[in-house]
Amino acid sequence: MSAESVTVELGSRAYPVRIGAGVFAEALAAAEQRLARGARCVAVTSPAIAAARPELLQALQQRMPVYVTTTDGEKAKSAAELARVWDFLAEHRVARDGALFAVGGGVVGDLAGFAAASYQRGIDFYQVPTTLLAMVDSSVGGKTGINLAAGKNLVGNFHQPTAVFADTALLSTLPAREFAAGMAEVIKHGLIADRALFTELQATAPLAWNHPLLPRIIRRCVEIKAGVVAGDERETSAQGGRALLNLGHTFGHAVEAIAGYGTYLHGEAVAIGLVMAARLSAELGRCTAAEADAVAHTLAAHQLPTRLHTSLPLERMLEAMRRDKKVRGGKLRFVLQEGIGAASTADDVPEAAAIRALLAGGAVA
Repeated sequence: MSAESVTVELGSRAYPVRIGAGVFAEALAAAEQRLARGARCVAVTSPAIAAARPELLQALQQRMPVYVTTTDGEKAKSAAELARVWDFLAEHRVARDGALFAVGGGVVGDLAGFAAASYQRGIDFYQVPTTLLAMVDSSVGGKTGINLAAGKNLVGNFHQPTAVFADTALLSTLPAREFAAGMAEVIKHGLIADRALFTELQATAPLAWNHPLLPRIIRRCVEIKAGVVAGDERETSAQGGRALLNLGHTFGHAVEAIAGYGTYLHGEAVAIGLVMAARLSAELGRCTAAEADAVAHTLAAHQLPTRLHTSLPLERMLEAMRRDKKVRGGKLRFVLQEGIGAASTADDVPEAAAIRALLAGGAVA
């Protein structure tokens, strides 16, 4: 088995991200080491993983109790589901030296990570991402949380994993729509930090799970995110920093909240948000119209939506954006493209310009 490592440099809390076919075995080995010391471990996974990967479920169940969420998708990131995970941890008498293994996509990682962050004031957890989106984005960086009716990820905490095991072989059973959703975050990484990566993604569209370049592309995205997280772990920088990873997300989170969680996959909403952000950036002179068009064309080439399928009310989307965590001093804080391969934050964007981007993307007044 050949695998690569990227280290998220956070001093004493640094951790490895292992990438490659077969690294799920390393996650099991990490669990066995803890169990041999007398610690208790549990795993959290989803119905989709349990159905698509019964051998994974069996391997976990041979070593630890496994909690399967009651539903798939963003609806599982709820206070009720979080309470069920807490109860599961308590039922199996997991102590402060125990650990939780999050085996699934971004929803499972966010939910299980927040459970680990809050149970007994914090226990170790391991990320075992099973989707492309989780491998390149949500499993790295320690953001955990759940959704409220008012908006996405409004309750959560920063809690870094002990290690991340991204087994690329698990992508073979990932539905095509889910794989495409992950490509939105891959493309985002190129837009904010690596023009060469974006150019490569233009040339290789559409990628598939078994494309020979995919492991290297995943590694590059993890390198970009690890570098950003190391410099601004808790997103406190006044300018730039970790907030740059939110390119397209202010718009995208509003799409998810107003359309209803589950209508769009997270990556699909981000893709629509990236196009809106590109148009906004072009209007404000941060990138050219041709570069904004390239964003839309590249997302479409990777089988992602570039505008709303069904119109959503403009005022409700604006309300959702005003509730976004990135609001500072009552002002919306946008991430803007600076050409291709760089980005910046701005809190002085005229609301009229943001409205024009929303309307161009399919919102209706």
